[in-house]
Amino acid sequence: MKKVLYEQELLRLQNELVKLQSWVRAEGVRLVVVFEGRDAAGKGGAIKRVTEYLNPRVARIVALPAPTERQRGQWYFQRYVEQLPAAGEIVLLDRSWYNRAGVEKVMGFCTDQEYRQFLHQCPIFERMLIEAGIELRKYWFSVSDVEQERRFRARLADPMRRWKLSPMDTESISRWEEYSQAKDEMFVHTDVPDSPWHVVDSDDKRRARINMIAHLLSTLPYRDVTVPPVSLPPRPPSKGYQRPPRDLQRYVPDHAGAVERKNGSGGPVRSLA
Repeated sequence: MKKVLYEQELLRLQNELVKLQSWVRAEGVRLVVVFEGRDAAGKGGAIKRVTEYLNPRVARIVALPAPTERQRGQWYFQRYVEQLPAAGEIVLLDRSWYNRAGVEKVMGFCTDQEYRQFLHQCPIFERMLIEAGIELRKYWFSVSDVEQERRFRARLADPMRRWKLSPMDTESISRWEEYSQAKDEMFVHTDVPDSPWHVVDSDDKRRARINMIAHLLSTLPYRDVTVPPVSLPPRPPSKGYQRPPRDLQRYVPDHAGAVERKNGSGGPVRSLA
């Protein structure tokens, strides 16, 4: 997708997401959006674009670490229940309870009994959420093996993104078919009418983000909520207050000014140090 067209449509959709946020707050809606898929499939980039202009007190990203020893002794879904939204909140799950049907299954982090129990309980659990009034949306980001490897190599070559490549990610290359089988079996049990999966073709990241956001908006009956107008009051006249001398406070050095001088930018530079 061409960058200019992508940016124009993304901004339009993000404007609609702000309207959605106002509707969620006004109506007390509880919205959960699950982002799943293979490593490097583009989940994080999509979440970033969804939340870019949203209030972090309303739209919250949840990316849980590996469970603690205590959490391993709990009901599997328990730590995810703690993250569910209250009225007027949106929760975006960057990976979710579906870890059990994916990485835990493939890497042997759970027993076969735990895995089978998850496949049985998951649709029941999600039906309970929906019956309680929670809006649940599930997106699976699908990426080809060629594109996944290309993205891994790009991360490996980029010091700013190398942290995104973990030993678990490299395992996903050698276990490609195992992950495919696990995903297919997971869909058999959890792609149900009450809470269906929506697959996002993410070889083209821009197209994937546009498609996912547009679909999410299309599934919710949000409306443009009238926000009370806000006006700035006139600034009152001074009552004679005198600020303390600047040299009594610690200002950060003017690093930006140093960069400008180094690069020959014109204009005076005032040091704040």
